Amino acid sequence: AVNGLSLDFYEGQITSFLGHNGAGKTTTMSILTGLLPPTSGTAYVLGWDIRSDIDNIRKSMGTCPQHNVLFDILTVQEHVWFYGRLKGLSEQQVQEEMEQLLQDTGLPHKRQEQTRNLSGGMQRKLSVAIAFVGGSRVVILDEPTAGVDPFSRRSIWELLLKYRKGRTIILSTHYMDEAELLGDRTAIISQGRLCCCGSPLFLKARLGTGYHLTLVKRERSGTDVAQLSALIQTLVPGSRLVEDIGHELLFVLP
Repeated sequence: AVNGLSLDFYEGQITSFLGHNGAGKTTTMSILTGLLPPTSGTAYVLGWDIRSDIDNIRKSMGTCPQHNVLFDILTVQEHVWFYGRLKGLSEQQVQEEMEQLLQDTGLPHKRQEQTRNLSGGMQRKLSVAIAFVGGSRVVILDEPTAGVDPFSRRSIWELLLKYRKGRTIILSTHYMDEAELLGDRTAIISQGRLCCCGSPLFLKARLGTGYHLTLVKRERSGTDVAQLSALIQTLVPGSRLVEDIGHELLFVLP
């Protein structure tokens, strides 16, 4: 699933990990967190080798897998307490961190609610917040906004941007807008190999084909495609019509 992948992640940055289904994103993250052993090669996290020092790595690592790992009968604050104590925090430290996390996730009014009674978006926000419990210096998030509503998605974005400082965050996603908005760097992999890596602006400048403009024709409006194309090209020099199918016109803008 991962074939000769070589990649650096930096502190204080969010690296967006992009790739199609089966590209190797989740496998790479599973290797970094110690869920899967590498068949060859290795990775270093904070200077520790994942093959021999995974226990030390896990003390400074937080992860949010694709699917929520929550206990139905525990409340929101009990989850934060449980994972905080697992990370070695004292009772006082857990209480302080709990208050901050609940405020930042917008869940203080749900602190006594069992997680089975939370909406999908709230459960996902809690799962992401748990990854930061205990001062995690390396945070690995596997599609943290998959399947959540737009409001919860925006809330998770704000949480990640607020907690980025002093941490190395690896974020896998299928959403290009999310990768561009959050990622200081974007790494694209396919069939287990790294295709390209760089800032969103760098990748757009080197590999981008421009922006797409889609126009929908009104029914029975008798749209003059040639006249419309001339107007678009006047307003945006260098634009061109690439598709005229059914009710849609697709232009590529430079």
